[in-house]
Amino acid sequence: MDTYKVVGCRFRHYKGGLYKVIGEVTHTETEEKLVTYEDQDGALWARPKDMFFGKVVVEGKETKRFTQKYIRS
Repeated sequence: MDTYKVVGCRFRHYKGGLYKVIGEVTHTETEEKLVTYEDQDGALWARPKDMFFGKVVVEGKETKRFTQKYIRS
């Protein structure tokens, strides 16, 4: 997924939290792409891009880690 197409969009984490995508950054040492995002309290987070847009197994069932819920805000 192109991170820049979802900047400003809100995503729900599979555990329930709601987050807004801020952008994409590059790790200075590894050059790994990271998605930066903000929680509802204003705390900033970063997660590897592949992990952000990837899937997890919950109770034996594969699901997206983050699901897009809202259009840009």
